[in-house]
Amino acid sequence: HVQLVESGGGSVQPGGSLRLSCVLSGHSRGSNCMGWFRQRPGKDREGLAVLWIGGATTTYADSVKGRSTISQDNDKNTVVLQMNSLKPEDTAMYYCAATAAYCGLVPRLWGYWGQGTQVTVS
Repeated sequence: HVQLVESGGGSVQPGGSLRLSCVLSGHSRGSNCMGWFRQRPGKDREGLAVLWIGGATTTYADSVKGRSTISQDNDKNTVVLQMNSLKPEDTAMYYCAATAAYCGLVPRLWGYWGQGTQVTVS
């Protein structure tokens, strides 16, 4: 059973940075891809950045491209999202997800989710 635990959220001023971490435990076959998503108040969940664990291939949404980096920590069970130049519109609940085969930005196609970590930019 795959489990994901996020950390690193918090409050930051516009222009600031945050580093979100996601620790994966459980069945490794369910986690060839890991990604970060967010849900802003009153909005649908959206994909931000995904990482194909095996080949380190990454994909970013336009909303964060150039401002964020997804990477694996030295411990391959941890995926990090470094976010810079944060804006008030980045305020959201941020979720980590994992999946076995799909490695894109469509949230409904991901199988495993963490509980989320809140990011507030103001």
